[in-house]
Order: sequence, then structure tokens, then C-alpha cells
Amino acid sequence: MEFERLLASRHHFMKASEIRELLKLLDQPEVISFAGGIPDPEFFPREAFQRASAEVLTQAEPLQYSISEGDLGLRQQLKAHMADLGVPCGVENILITSGSQQALDYIGKLFLSPGDTALVESPTYLGALAAFNAYEPRYDRLQVQGNQSPEVSTAAAQAAGSCVKFAYVVPDFSNPTGETLGCGAREALLDRATTLDCAVIEDAAYQALRYEGEAIPSILSLELKRTGDINRCRTLYCGSFSKTLAPGLRVGWIVAAKPLIDQMVLIKQASDLHSPTLNQMLVSHVLSEGFPAHLEYLRKSYRERRDVMLNALTSYMPDGVHWSQPEGGMFVWLTLPPHIDGAALLKRALEQEKIAFVPGQAFHADGSGANTARLSFSCGKPDSIREGVQRLARVLTAV
Repeated sequence: MEFERLLASRHHFMKASEIRELLKLLDQPEVISFAGGIPDPEFFPREAFQRASAEVLTQAEPLQYSISEGDLGLRQQLKAHMADLGVPCGVENILITSGSQQALDYIGKLFLSPGDTALVESPTYLGALAAFNAYEPRYDRLQVQGNQSPEVSTAAAQAAGSCVKFAYVVPDFSNPTGETLGCGAREALLDRATTLDCAVIEDAAYQALRYEGEAIPSILSLELKRTGDINRCRTLYCGSFSKTLAPGLRVGWIVAAKPLIDQMVLIKQASDLHSPTLNQMLVSHVLSEGFPAHLEYLRKSYRERRDVMLNALTSYMPDGVHWSQPEGGMFVWLTLPPHIDGAALLKRALEQEKIAFVPGQAFHADGSGANTARLSFSCGKPDSIREGVQRLARVLTAV
């Protein structure tokens, strides 16, 4: 049977994730990998989850169907958490998702018709592009640090027969660059979104992992100061416990105006009914058991690894290579000399030095950025990070 003719047109927009393929390299002990932007499993609070499991599984509730909005106890905890971030809201403004990746998929499904315009930075999170691609948008470059005129985006969208639906950003320690938007840039983004009358998608997956510097208010909190009511806000805030507790549980959340949450609840009901109740209740219990101390431990541990990588880059990289200076998160972004292609460099690095990273072109919706690369320091021990940077520097020096 020829299945190709039966498939929806959107399948042409679905592409394999370069990062997911590179994660397979982690099983090869001789390879030092800076590829996977994943938390170190040594930092998972396994004992806390074991205690939570013993308590939660004394009842039948975690094994039963539940409401699509998510476990009420967890949403109440998230309500308090968001209030601490300057976002007073109700539980009705919160939807629990199966990781923030599902949140991005739901947002794409809710907002995008084929040909609609999504504003994204260049580079931007590869997983967001994968989630949005299925809904066949066109992309326009979002320049949050410059003086990009909203009229330019409007004209480009209209010329393509569409309109701008949302602007997507990772404002804190961005994946892939590690960079952070300042408060002024966040305010300017809100101004631009207001002029365009589009939504703002705030992907806050790394917000809790700040290692230095002053915390910057979330985009949603800044908008709330303008509107005074979350149900009048255009910003959707996407959070996740994957980077701070355990990614395997797949627990994320969306905070937004109730009319938008109501629509995504309908999507949730048609998709998977609800996120696993057991996982949500486990997270809820662990949050109540020393989570601030666990978070401080994560920050201290990841900060040490970031510092080792930055110092090694300074010590070993040849002239012409530049990199970001992240204040948190898991990533350092390399900009290579213009003539060096990141994908070709990866092939050579694997063959000659057994070192892996993610070529940067995949993070650019327009196919640019061939001379860039993403390095992750989250899973490397200090000695391994130093050795890996030395290996990569040797390859770069040779080319």
C-alpha cells in the first residue's frame, strides 16, 4: 500500500529533531557530548520521589481518570508560585500539560492556520519550531533587541496573505543561545505585540536556573502591571519541572487568560484527556518537601559547570571564535568564523576527537546560522568539560 497519498499535507513540515538524534551519542562512552540540553540525572531528587510514591500510592486517586485542567493541589501550588513571580492568578488560569513541549503544540494548534505568521527569534528553540511546523505557518524574524518596526511584520504577513498570530521568545537563558532579554526589551516586545494585536508566548523553561545577576520580571508580570487583570493579557506563560525536578515525569504548565485556557482544555480533552495524575501528585508532594534547597543545589552545581566551560573556552579557543556569557540555564552559543560550517565541523569533530555538539543552523527558521553551534554544560563533569573544549578547540584550530 502507498501510504504517502493518504497522509495529510502537514506531514511534509514534520522533520526529525537533530538533537534527538544526537542524544544517541550519549550511549557511546568514548564520546564527550555537549549536545543534549538535558539535566544531569545525578541531580534528580530520587529519594524524595520514592517517599512521595509511598505516600501517594496509598490511595486510588492517582491511578484514576482525572480532570483535564490538572491536579487541583498542584495548580494551587503553581498559583502561589506565580504570585511570587508577580503574576496573581486563579487556578482557572492554569493548565497542566505533559511537559512544556505539549504546551507549545497546543499553542500552535490553537493559534495557527496554514500560512499564518509566527514571529520567532533567529536562532530560537528547535522544539518550538518542530511543534509549530505541523500547523504550517510562515515564519518572520523577531528582533527583540533592535528597533524593528511592527509595520514591517504586518506588511510581510499581509503580502503572504496572512496575519501575525504570535511572537515566541525564551526570555531567560535562552535555548539555544543562553542569552537573556533585559526588562527594556521585554517592555518593547509587549509594545510591538500590542501594535500587531498578537499574542506573546513566553517560554520560561529555564527561568529558575539563574546563577548570578538580578532576576528580571517575567513578560506576563510586566503586562499585568499594564492591564491589572490576567484575563486581559495577551501573554501565555509556559513553565516546566523538567529542568528542575525530572523530565521523565513530563509535567509542565500554561498560565494565561481564562478564555485561552478554556480553549486549550478542549484541545487537552481531545488529545490525551489529562496529564498523568500520578506524575502530577508526585511533583506536588516533592514541591512541598524542601524544593527551595534542591533548587539552590542545582544552581550551585550547574554554575560550577558553566564557569568551567567559559574558562576553558577562554583558555583554548582559537581567534575568531566567539561565545555567549549566560547568567543561567544550560547553554553556551558559539559563533564561528563565517567560512566554517557547523554540520561539517561536527562530522570532523566526531571522527577526529570524539566530541559532539549541536550545529546551529537547525535553530534558525530561515536556514541561516550555518557558522554557529550550541554547547550544553549541564551533563558534563568539570574535567570532562575541560577535555571536551580542548578537543573541540583542536578541531577548530585545524580548520
